[in-house]
Amino acid sequence: MFIFERENNFNLANLFTFVNIGAGVVAIYFISQELYNFAVISAWIGGAFDIFDGKIARKFQLSSEFGVQLDSFADSLSFIIVPLLLLYFAIFKSADISPLILAFGFIFYVIAGLRRLVNFNLKSNVGEVEKHFTGVPTPLGAILLWFAYLSWTSGLISNPLYILLYIVLVAYLLNSKVKIPHP
Repeated sequence: MFIFERENNFNLANLFTFVNIGAGVVAIYFISQELYNFAVISAWIGGAFDIFDGKIARKFQLSSEFGVQLDSFADSLSFIIVPLLLLYFAIFKSADISPLILAFGFIFYVIAGLRRLVNFNLKSNVGEVEKHFTGVPTPLGAILLWFAYLSWTSGLISNPLYILLYIVLVAYLLNSKVKIPHP
């Protein structure tokens, strides 16, 4: 069956990755409509599919170079762009922060996230899993940014500058030497 063929771009594992991408696009739509809670739910659905695509690829020996690259594309959308868009529109759009300072923080996060994904792809062997990650993986980075969103909406943090500094800290951790166990 074609969904169990490794070289098929639409194998079962890659279909899960495509759902992750779709969930990221839906999250962006919800953000554009200021339906932030629905955006978060869509992003979490994408995250669930991100977990399962790798597990399926390994279980059914569907890992391929295409799948590795596709997964990183999905991660860049769902775990880098979507969380930043959410934070921008929910917090920073009306914040009194210099656009240059804001741009620096956001661009730093995007570059750090993309650097992490590219380095991960260059160092990974198709179908193999390390026991730990070096640096915070982009899905965990996104979760940390969701905590910033929750801190803002709950009123725990009311100064947007603190959120921006937190974004920069998480960006730094993406490429740090911190060891994170692989689930």
